[in-house]
Amino acid sequence: MKGDMERFVESALGRIEKARERYVADIRPVEAGYITTVSNGIARVEGLPGVGFEELLRFPGNLYGIAFNIDIDDIGVVLLGDYSCLNAGDRVERTGRVMDVPVGERLIGRVIDPLGNSLDGKGPPDCHKRLPIERPAPPIMDRAPVRVPLQTGIMVVDALVPVGRGQRELILGDRQTGKTAVAISAILNQHDKDVLCIYCAIGQKASGVAKVVAELRRRGAMDYTIVVVTEGNDPSGMQYISPYAATSIGEYFMEQGRDVLIVYDDLTNHARAYRELSLLLKRPPGREAYPGDIFYIHSRLLERATHLGPDLGGGSMTALPVIETEAQNISAYIPTNLISITDGQIFLSPRLFELGILPAIDIGKSVSRVGGKAQLSAYREVTGALKLGFSQFEELENFARFGARLDEGTRKVLRHGERIRECFKQDEYELLTVIEQMMSLIALAEGYLDTIPTEKLSAARAALNGVCSGLEGGVYQAIESGAELTAADRKQMLIAAEKALQPFRESL
Repeated sequence: MKGDMERFVESALGRIEKARERYVADIRPVEAGYITTVSNGIARVEGLPGVGFEELLRFPGNLYGIAFNIDIDDIGVVLLGDYSCLNAGDRVERTGRVMDVPVGERLIGRVIDPLGNSLDGKGPPDCHKRLPIERPAPPIMDRAPVRVPLQTGIMVVDALVPVGRGQRELILGDRQTGKTAVAISAILNQHDKDVLCIYCAIGQKASGVAKVVAELRRRGAMDYTIVVVTEGNDPSGMQYISPYAATSIGEYFMEQGRDVLIVYDDLTNHARAYRELSLLLKRPPGREAYPGDIFYIHSRLLERATHLGPDLGGGSMTALPVIETEAQNISAYIPTNLISITDGQIFLSPRLFELGILPAIDIGKSVSRVGGKAQLSAYREVTGALKLGFSQFEELENFARFGARLDEGTRKVLRHGERIRECFKQDEYELLTVIEQMMSLIALAEGYLDTIPTEKLSAARAALNGVCSGLEGGVYQAIESGAELTAADRKQMLIAAEKALQPFRESL
């Protein structure tokens, strides 16, 4: 018995000895420093001589920060999370990587923060791939022209300020003029268009974001939408990185050959967050106290939205940045920067909003520098005369207010312009299909609505929408495919419009 025990001990010791000889200690040097000061979302760190610009640093409590200022004596770090637990002297470690975000199909339908943490109570998203939030924009040779329209369901936008897939169209206006409603309508209208949508809320009220998410869920839009959220009480660092993180998520799908629509709501808060960080880091202030590179942070963000060439899958990312103006001042610093970066703007006027003209889009100040080339051919045939007629109406309307005697030609222009303005009215989140828009536009262009009282135009438009389903000969498919409207199709639509509007004329 004693011999067996000795043999067992000798065998165990032999195995331990062999295991000890095979073991190689995984010893890696860790470069660590310490916090010297902590302020409002900013930390000063010393003792990291090898740190790189925008490198991710690890703080106690699994808190991360980005090395923003690399000075001779210390490092200015932007903190990404609740920094109330940090104190001077706490240990700081390098990670050797830059800030990244999880990407993948599992994010669709989720509400997350810029770090990829779940905000919808469904647990962390199961994503196995990560992308840096800062990525170079595709070079010019990798891009293709914008040729495919992105229908928003808003007639005044689709007809007069069209947006193409891969375009960057700015939405700007004073607060509470319906900017977010226009962007959300564009998301809701993609339910059957095979377009993935990303809504990036930057520094928004929690109640406002919850309302938007609830509307997206109610309409079934979360089936193809990802929501990236930073609230107003989140640290400025989180607000700063959120649009870049959302863009990297969109780029993952664009590089798969898919079409993506991304809404930044809004970049005014993003600029203010960056200004706060820059002033705390003692960077030199410039115009309106913004740092000198404020233009660059938005240009490098929006340049990532594009239409890739067929060799790269042909995917696209359409950007709808939202920005808030003060007293309709579009010549302020941030609005002028973004107008010069983007391919056009949709301007919402508080004057029109107060008059009940919704959406309150000022046609004269709104423009699309690309979308006209991507617009469906059927639109181009009828919208040119409408925009001219509406411009003439706006000029004559100001003179008519003085009570001057007007000739018949002037009264005709005023009647026509009033009908155009009434037809462009839509309720919040009321979406119109392409054929419904075309039916109203053709009736307007032919003057069919000029003899109908303005108070009955809403009912007349509903009647026009009702006859769209009865059109024959594949009119809808022809218009959707981008084909020109044939004389036979136009005649069929005019006959249907005449029949639908006849009861309203008889009531005069």
